[in-house]
Amino acid sequence: MRNKNFWILLLLLLAGIVLGGFLGNLAQGVSWLSWLNFGQSFGLDSPIILNFGVLIITFGLSIRITMASIIGVAIALIVYRCL
Repeated sequence: MRNKNFWILLLLLLAGIVLGGFLGNLAQGVSWLSWLNFGQSFGLDSPIILNFGVLIITFGLSIRITMASIIGVAIALIVYRCL
């Protein structure tokens, strides 16, 4: 277990989140699969803007966790354990 690479785990988790979110959005129109798109958003409602006169920097972050992305993360962890 010690020789498994952290970057592979991180890549699999990110892929699980992205693919799960994508499948959740696709399932939104199907009535019996709409529960996959159920979730919660958190983060900044409006971005933070720093105006230095010459340079303007905008910071913003919003994360949406859905049931499909949670399932995607679980599948990614199962795949990682099987490697």
